[in-house]
This record gives sequence, C-alpha cells and structure tokens, in this order.
Amino acid sequence: MTEAGWHLAQYNIARLLAPLDDPLLADFVANLDRINTLGDRSPGFVWRHQDADGTSTGTRVRDDDAIIINFTMWESVEAVFEYAYRSAHVEVFRRRREWFEEMREAYLVLWWVPAGHIPTVEEADARLDYLRAHGPTAHAFTFKQRFPAPE
Repeated sequence: MTEAGWHLAQYNIARLLAPLDDPLLADFVANLDRINTLGDRSPGFVWRHQDADGTSTGTRVRDDDAIIINFTMWESVEAVFEYAYRSAHVEVFRRRREWFEEMREAYLVLWWVPAGHIPTVEEADARLDYLRAHGPTAHAFTFKQRFPAPE
C-alpha cells in the first residue's frame, strides 16, 4: 500500500571485482534478467532504472567504470525489504562477495519521493553522499534506521 501519496526510492552501488564480460562475473550477469523480473513482479514494486538492455549495468557514476547501480521505487519500506531479503533475490545477494568489493562506506540509501516523481540518478547519488556525510535522517536513511513517509 502506498504511504499516503509517497513512494520509497532505493539506490545502491557496488564496485565490480572485474569487468562485466569477465568469467568471474558470468553467474552474476546470467542472473540479472531473472532477478530484475522477480523485482518487477514483486508486490509493492513501482519502477526500476533501466538502460536500453533492460538492466542498469551501463549507467556510470562517481567517475568509476567499475561501479554499477541499482535504483528502484517501491510502495513501502516493507515491500522492498521483502524483495531484497525474503525472496529468491537473497540467493544472489548472499553471493555478492564473489563479484563485488566490500564497501567500507554506506552503499545503499532510501528516501521518500512524491508518488509520480522519478528521481534522477544524480539525485540518488547525492542522497547516498548525504547519508555518508550526515548519517540516517528523514532525507536519506537505511533499513536499520527507517523514517516514515512525510505527512
């Protein structure tokens, strides 16, 4: 259920251990369509950033070709949490260390947007920077420290 006219934006980054066409990442790449389709069909899903190929692996941020993004919107924190940690997505998520560097700083950020607004990748990246600089607030937060939708 939509939080009174608001949607939850979710943005995360990951730094690849090798280029996407490297055999090390073959299982990750092979699972992209399946996991993206699962998310698209999950209860509470609203929108997903996509490149022409249907993934977001071609979008570059932070002047680093090894960083890939995931950027979605959901009806609630609970909806994205269910998808991320209680669906078949978790099987791939558990294998992240095989494909991605361990991040020392926050790599995932959540925030509320008015329903119908699609934030840009630049907005999302700025929210992650804000979270890194200020910690969780109503402007940018995490699953561990959640904030309700504005009234």
